[in-house]
Amino acid sequence: MTPLISAEHVAKAFPLPEGNELTVLHDVHLNVREGEVVALLGRSGSGKSTLLRIMAGLIRPSSGRVMVDGKELLGTNPGVAMVFQSFALLPWLSVQENAELGLTARGVDKATCAREAETALQMVGLEGFESAYPRELSGGMRQRVGFARAFVMHPDVLMMDEPFSALDVLTAENLRGEISDLWEQGKFPAKSILLVTHNIEEAVMLSDRVVILGANPGIVRGEVRIDIPRPRKAKDPRFAALVDYIYTVMTNPEAKVGEFSANAYTEQPLPLSRFPMLPHARVGGMSGLLEIVHELGGREDLPELAERLRLEVDDLLPTVDAAVMLGFAKVEHGDVQITPEGTEFATAGVDRSKQLFAEHMLKNVPFVNTVVETLRQKKNGKVDKEFFIDILDEHFTEAEAERQFQTLIYWGRYAQLFEYDADEEKLYRVADEPSIAPVA
Repeated sequence: MTPLISAEHVAKAFPLPEGNELTVLHDVHLNVREGEVVALLGRSGSGKSTLLRIMAGLIRPSSGRVMVDGKELLGTNPGVAMVFQSFALLPWLSVQENAELGLTARGVDKATCAREAETALQMVGLEGFESAYPRELSGGMRQRVGFARAFVMHPDVLMMDEPFSALDVLTAENLRGEISDLWEQGKFPAKSILLVTHNIEEAVMLSDRVVILGANPGIVRGEVRIDIPRPRKAKDPRFAALVDYIYTVMTNPEAKVGEFSANAYTEQPLPLSRFPMLPHARVGGMSGLLEIVHELGGREDLPELAERLRLEVDDLLPTVDAAVMLGFAKVEHGDVQITPEGTEFATAGVDRSKQLFAEHMLKNVPFVNTVVETLRQKKNGKVDKEFFIDILDEHFTEAEAERQFQTLIYWGRYAQLFEYDADEEKLYRVADEPSIAPVA
């Protein structure tokens, strides 16, 4: 079957003020076929929304192409409609007029616009609110108008860019369930759905395939097929197992994404890197996470922990990644488990926690040893920031190298391994640097 829409070797780079480029997507392949729901799942920096807009024809790719029904897309894609996170309603138009907007823009006659909008508003439960204005509606009702506006277009592919993330938990769950019901009952006014989300449970609940993207730049790491019969229940053991598997894959950015086994799965060993990427996490967040896991008995299911903390994947995973990198925790089958070292760190006083953090940085973060040894070899104990940025540039994009440097400074300050003078742009040794031998 010819895909309704496909991205072939798509890459996208945006110019930066200093004259170079930020590569957001690299060599991405993605197909969407009739009768399927595809979810794009990835962290910040994976280019999910950029890819969605390229496939909608709103942004041109830097290289590669988008094919629609076997023909290259050269402008906006007439076969898609979009639902945005921010509702994007026109406040001076009524609910009815907002719902008609897409058809009006296409020059459809007034009677047809009114009829299609009324039908769509009934589908999303807004009959009786046709004459209301967006300011009179709750967030959930405004998003329903957004869905109605897309439904009237009867698109080949409905694209949804985190459509539930701006809503409270109960409203999001209710609207998500209604959309799922329409799809399962065969009443959905689109042939396929392409969904961008941060929410793993949402992806497993709604989709037939979950495409997992890597970040900086965005690449397709692989996909997971969701073979659970509809309607789906979050308490189903296989549902929970799939969610756990995806959490595990996403907490290991270099792990291979493969087919999910019905009974068990094995985590792929991570390739060694000279300077692994530092997760952008705060020390207080790590300590708080470890303390909670410790109080819960030392092991906790990641999806349940995310729900308990009311955190999205982008917020939770960097903190988990950092704790794992430093040896304070490990992740197995979607569970985070605190290590003895993590327990000591979470329960120690301030001075001991700083010492432990320094020890584990030197043991587990190779670049920290490079920084500390370089500073020790300088008579004045100072080294230009640019020296370390040049090293990081060999492993990361320019923008990510800067972010890596800032995270390094934050961690190093807490551990009292080194300091940073922002005016001089120099790192320097602190007078009371802990007497900890570096680890090779």
